[in-house]
Amino acid sequence: MSDLAAGSADEPIRVPDQDLDDLAATLERLIKKTEAQGRMLERLKGEDSDTHPTPDDAEDGSPEQGDDELQSEPDSAPKASGDTGLPASVFILALDNDAYGIELDALTAWVNHLLLPVYGREITTSRPWCHQWHDHPEAVARLHALWLAWQQFTDVEAGVAGPSVWHRDHLDPTWLQLRAPDGPFAACTTNPNRPHHRLLPTPAPEATELELAA
Repeated sequence: MSDLAAGSADEPIRVPDQDLDDLAATLERLIKKTEAQGRMLERLKGEDSDTHPTPDDAEDGSPEQGDDELQSEPDSAPKASGDTGLPASVFILALDNDAYGIELDALTAWVNHLLLPVYGREITTSRPWCHQWHDHPEAVARLHALWLAWQQFTDVEAGVAGPSVWHRDHLDPTWLQLRAPDGPFAACTTNPNRPHHRLLPTPAPEATELELAA
């Protein structure tokens, strides 16, 4: 009897293959969504660059401009931020409407299929949540930053310690801020049986000198 007990105690705990398969399938779907989102952003950037022909395009077929014409059209000169076709920032709140919508859709898929099922935990008065988190700008910004970090630190190039760094430096502090009793969801759901959503008022910005002068 003691030998059987000792043998059973030494047996490793095995996660059911079905659970592993479900998680692997979820990760594969998220990776495909991320790749599709990247292709969409590349297409949007390509459409933007089409509206700003490069010097090579001008040599191929567009009529040449003289010096007088160039000097008379200063607006046609490349702008500092933008004719490269690249976004000015990866920060989601800095994106334009189309790019913001694409990014938010991909973020929502990640939140719904990976973040909440694995790390969501129970909704309580000390750990509120809002199913309409996409209406809270702070939540969108923090969750998007968390998702970007997840993409970086779960990549093979991040090394074997990458996931641990993501948990320690990104997931834990983000979750503490978002689900704190005085966080952005403080006026939202504290009981899963009573969903609630309300945006908390924020401090009004101070008037600038130009606004005061007007």
